[in-house]
Amino acid sequence: MSIREEIGLKIAIFRKESGLSQRDLAEKAGLTQNTIYKIENGKFSVGIDVLGKVAEALNRKIDII
Repeated sequence: MSIREEIGLKIAIFRKESGLSQRDLAEKAGLTQNTIYKIENGKFSVGIDVLGKVAEALNRKIDII
C-alpha cells in the first residue's frame, strides 16, 4: 500500500467515525467532494496545506515523523 493510499484510508476512517459524508467533510475543509474522494482513494497526492485543512475539519492533529 502506498503512502497516498494509507493517508486516504485513515482519512476515510476518521471521517466515518465522525459521522460525516464526503460532502460534509469537503464543506468543512473548504474543498470539493471530488477532492475528498480522490484523497480517500489514493488518487491524489495531498499537499501539507490541504492535509492540514482536512485534519482541522476532522478535529485531528497531523503527526510529525
